[in-house]
Amino acid sequence: MRILQEAHFPELPNYYRGKVRENYDLPDGRRIIISTDRLSAFDRILTCIPYKGQVLTQTARYWFEKTGDICPNHVLDYPDPNVVIGERLDILPVEVVVRGYLAGTTGTSILTLYRRGEREMYGVRLPEGMRDNQKLDQPIITPTSKAFDGGHDEPLTPAEIVSKGLLTQAQWDTLSRYALALFARGQQMAAERGLILVDTKYEFGTDRNGAIKLADEIHTPDSSRYWIAATYDAAFQAGTRPESFDKDFVRAWVAERCDPYKDEIPEIPGQLVEDTSKVYIRAFEQITGQTFVPDDSFATPRDRVRANLAPYFT
Repeated sequence: MRILQEAHFPELPNYYRGKVRENYDLPDGRRIIISTDRLSAFDRILTCIPYKGQVLTQTARYWFEKTGDICPNHVLDYPDPNVVIGERLDILPVEVVVRGYLAGTTGTSILTLYRRGEREMYGVRLPEGMRDNQKLDQPIITPTSKAFDGGHDEPLTPAEIVSKGLLTQAQWDTLSRYALALFARGQQMAAERGLILVDTKYEFGTDRNGAIKLADEIHTPDSSRYWIAATYDAAFQAGTRPESFDKDFVRAWVAERCDPYKDEIPEIPGQLVEDTSKVYIRAFEQITGQTFVPDDSFATPRDRVRANLAPYFT
């Protein structure tokens, strides 16, 4: 199987390795971001999924190009299917999730909080009597503090964001306007593809002039929850979750066999890895309406990425 497990090239400056992405900061203010095929969960790398990095990069590219009229973004160039050259931004310390449905599994999701009996959250009050996966009257923003030091994100209200000095009022107004408009475009286009964009995460930063721009990725299967629209009504009436691009096969398989936070991870079957790769490819094709064409040039994906980044070598 062709995978991009790592992309560390000593010829490139200022290397930083993330869980999934390899990053290099160029002296002129540009950043090279390489999406590998690593799959991260439980605060560790579980395995690599063929073509995952290409799927995420190209899905984000599709959405960046479809939303550039709404919000400026960091993208400058795509020298390789797994690589984006972006403008280096100062990332704002607030992570923005826009939600259109009462859904989610994390401790900060509105469904988790609602099940605990909370009705006032993120500066919004939800009505009594709502059911799992019910559509909200209108999308809401659920901001959290961005934990750069590896700590846990904490829920915030718009008033707290400003009073704590995380953002100015003008920055919050701009950021929230961008986020809601991006989500509206995403929901509209997803509906045309037979999908429901349930919720999504956005990351924003400021450029050297202080302008707010969209960073990282947008509306990918890793940053967003999609449901298959045709399955929603029956699932909601039955109290079950609609069909989705469920990529949690690997995570569930590992969790059933060990304590993934403490134990050694057992060898993950090749068939499971292959099935997960097919889910990513299916997600790309249904989200974008395009046929996924794997770039199998060069002997390995790493060789291809290295060749395409040679003009940036110092």
